[in-house]
Parts: sequence; structure tokens; C-alpha cells
Amino acid sequence: MSALETAARAWLDIDPDPATRAETIALLALGDEHALADRFGGRLAFGTAGLRGALGAGPLRMNRVVVRQTTAGLARFLLAREAAPSAVVGYDGRRNSRIFAEDAAAVLAAAGIRAVLLPRALPTPVLAFAVRDLGASAGIMITASHNPARDNGYKLYLGGADAGSQLVSPADAQVLAAIEAVVEEGGGAEAGDPDAVLVTGEDLLDRYVAATAATASAGTGAGTIEWVYTAMHGVGLESVLRVLDTAGLPVPSVVPEQADPDPDFPTAPFPNPEEPGTLDLAIALAERTGAELVLANDPDADRLAIALPTPTGWRRLTGNEVGLLLGWRIAQGSSAPGGVLACSIVSTPGLARIARRFGFRPVETLTGFKWISRVPGLLFGFEEALGYLVDPDVVRDKDGISALVAALSTASALREEGRTLLDLLEEIESAIGRFDSDQVSIRVDDLTALGAMTDRLRAHPPATIGGLAVLEADDLALGFEGLPSTDALRYRLAGGARVIVRPSGTEPKLKVYLDVVSEAPTAAERRAATTTTLDALRRAVGALLGR
Repeated sequence: MSALETAARAWLDIDPDPATRAETIALLALGDEHALADRFGGRLAFGTAGLRGALGAGPLRMNRVVVRQTTAGLARFLLAREAAPSAVVGYDGRRNSRIFAEDAAAVLAAAGIRAVLLPRALPTPVLAFAVRDLGASAGIMITASHNPARDNGYKLYLGGADAGSQLVSPADAQVLAAIEAVVEEGGGAEAGDPDAVLVTGEDLLDRYVAATAATASAGTGAGTIEWVYTAMHGVGLESVLRVLDTAGLPVPSVVPEQADPDPDFPTAPFPNPEEPGTLDLAIALAERTGAELVLANDPDADRLAIALPTPTGWRRLTGNEVGLLLGWRIAQGSSAPGGVLACSIVSTPGLARIARRFGFRPVETLTGFKWISRVPGLLFGFEEALGYLVDPDVVRDKDGISALVAALSTASALREEGRTLLDLLEEIESAIGRFDSDQVSIRVDDLTALGAMTDRLRAHPPATIGGLAVLEADDLALGFEGLPSTDALRYRLAGGARVIVRPSGTEPKLKVYLDVVSEAPTAAERRAATTTTLDALRRAVGALLGR
């Protein structure tokens, strides 16, 4: 019997799920070593935000055993950290989310931790809110966000000094060590104590709704703006409608095919509103109803996408454009001394110009809201992948619902002035210059190729990229401006352009982020200038990476 077969049979002894047990039995009967290695040849990596992977049997998949063992390790970490810890657990509408959440809460309760379960499938921001609202030591959200239907995940927040943010070093390594110890000891797969789990009442959601509604612009009122909303087969609709009602904002026409949670995502196989085609149903409904605005959340409602009509058709705003809109709105309306506007290093440098224009301090962080949410004095934070943090005192993570309220109340107020969000973008451009961005991804079959490309750049740094002189070259693996070390290279070019090269943290590809700016006198000249520069940088990427 091979080591993989031995591992699979040992897994059968502790697996409580009939479906994954049947999967393992079928694989053993086939004797498919490749399929066994794909499930039992390692363990799903526990990253700084937790776990994410395909559903299925074995330690390299998301399943009840992995969730129980992970939670047993978390419980050990929490008990070593505090005398009487507590934790709150939430879940979305994906396949197995509820049972994973119930298992996690039961394991925590059996360990002597006060375990609280949200009452039903709710958005990730509600769970992030609950960690702070309940004063919990930790929060677990069962979600795979905008991943395909085959996936699920386990997202971890910490309370106390971490104030409801996702965990970072050294806590991430400590949690991982505790999980590994549980697994090595052969435990962690026990059922826990479901009878000791507490379930929150509606009052918690009421408090989230009230706090989120309060982010609406003062005096916006119900207005007359017509708009369309899609929940992308996720869990956002109920919370969004309650927040709108409380804030007195106009209710949307809702895309019926995508309104209710559906773990199969039948109209959006890759339910990320950044992906082409995912907003097609919403835009079609907007055209039928004469709507002026489309707003979309991803399935766990922690991201926001915006589409607007133009004379040549509907235009989906980039994450950077939405970040500039919301950053401008918040900076313009705030008088907090020492306030900060923050974004990730791969997001537009335009936010820094907005911050300085209104007398605030700009800050760049590493990618991920675990970093953005921890910036002292934060007024607003975002990253280009449609994530926005508009109310740091309430939720210390990206929140697609409060971002929706901010965008909608801004659009409603502009409508009263006879203007649109596109008009506001033009105003921002006139004030700070035109910032355009793009991203080029290079996929590889061999992960070692990623390191080879970045090693080549380190050994032979470019003097020019796309015809623009390299003015500064920063190797972020060495740390820079107080940032923790990360595998990324940043090049500042003549004319204010910027190129950042970094391996993806979740996929076998290298990402190249391109940012350009123009302060030419007219809008047409600015557009022509940034288009030309972006085209040159795109063409230069292959040569830069030796492809």
C-alpha cells in the first residue's frame, strides 16, 4: 500500500461527511495515484487570511475535517493568548458554508471558548462588524468571496489589539503552528459541542444596518435616481435593502436572476464583477428601465462594482476610478486632523494627490486589507480589485455595502445638481491630472519561472521601460518605506509613470501593474497622452520580462 493510500484510509477514519467519504472510497477503488496526490499529497496552505480552495476530500481540499482541525488550532492559539476568549462565526451562501460554520463554532465551544454563530447566511462585512461590535477575540467567515462555485474558504479576523482586522505576522505564524500541532497529534476532527453554541439575534444586524446607513451623505434624501442592483447570486440583497431603507436612499431595480443566493452561480460561473460579462444582466435591466447607474456586489458583498451609461454604451468603472471617486468624496467632507487616505502599492497614485489636495496624509501599504485597515488615522482605504473601506470605525475590512451607500448617495446628490459620477471624475481629473492604469498578467506552468523572471530583473535592472527613463527602482523584497518585505519590484519612470512587477499570491502568474498620468491642459490631450504611454508600456512588458 502506497503512502498516499495509507493517508487516504486514515482520512476515512476521521471524515464525518458522507459525500467526501464516498469520494475517497471511489479514488481508492480506482487506484489513481495522481488524483490521490492531488488531495492527500500535502495540506491546504493556511495564509495570512486563512484558507481557500476547492471542495472535496483530503487535506488539500476544503471539507469538514480541514475546517475542524483548523478551528481546533485556532482555539489552542486563542486560549494561549487570553484567559476567556470568545469568537463569532459567519457564513455565506456557498455550498457547505453553513455546515462548515456550525462545525467551527461547535469546535470552539467544546474547547471552552464562547462561540457565537450569526443567524443565517450574511455578508462578510457583517461578520467583520460583529467582531468589533461583540468585542470578540476572533472572527471566522466561511466564504470564498468571488471564487468559482467549486471553492469555499475560511477567513480569519482577530479582536483585541488587532481591532477586528485580518491577522498578520506574528499571529499568522502562531496560528499556523497551533494548527500543525493539532494535526501532528492526530486530533482536531472531533464534532465539538453544538449545544454550547450561541446564535446572535437580529439586533446585531440592526446595529450593522444603522451604522452603515449613517455613511450616506447628509441631506441626500430619497431623490429620483433610477438604478439597478445585482447581488451576483450572493448574500448582499437583504442587507443592502435594509440599509437603503434606513438611510432613505432610492431602492433599485434588482436583477431577478442573480438576486438570491445560489451556490452554483448559474449566470456567472466566475462571479467576480471585474470579469467580462458578469454585469451583462444588470446592464440589460438598466437599459430596459432607463436606469442611470448599475451597482454590483460580489457574492459575499465585500466588493463593489459600478457601471454608468455613456453616449457609446455602458462603461464599467475600474477599481481605481471608484477609489478616486470615493476618496474625493470622503476627503472633501472630512475635517479630521491628521487623517489618512491609504491604498495598496498596486493601486493608483492618484489617491495620494487627493489626500494632499485636502490636507490629509497619503499612505501606501502592501496588498490586502489586513494592511490597509491597520493604518493609524485612516479615513478611507482601497485597493484596485474593487475593495473599499469607507468607515474604519465600524468595519476593519473592505465593505461593499457601505461603499455602495457612499457611491449611491454621491450619485443622488450629484443628480440634484444635474451632474453624474462621470462629471465628478472629470472634475477630479481637472484637479489632480488624469491617472490611467492597466494590468498585464503572464501565466506560467512552472512556478519556478516566476522567480526566474524577478531574479533576472534584480540582476539586470532596466534603464528604460517603454521609452521612459527609470528614475527609481525599488526592490520591495528588501523592505521599503517601512513596508514589510514582499516579492515585488517597483519602477518609477519619467513623466510620473510607474511599473510594478509581482507574482500573484493565489495563481501561477506574474502580474505587472502599469500606472500613468497626464496634466496636459485639455481633457482630450490628457486622454491621448495616457493612452499613448499605456500602449508603450504594455508593449514593453514582454521584453522587460524576457518573454
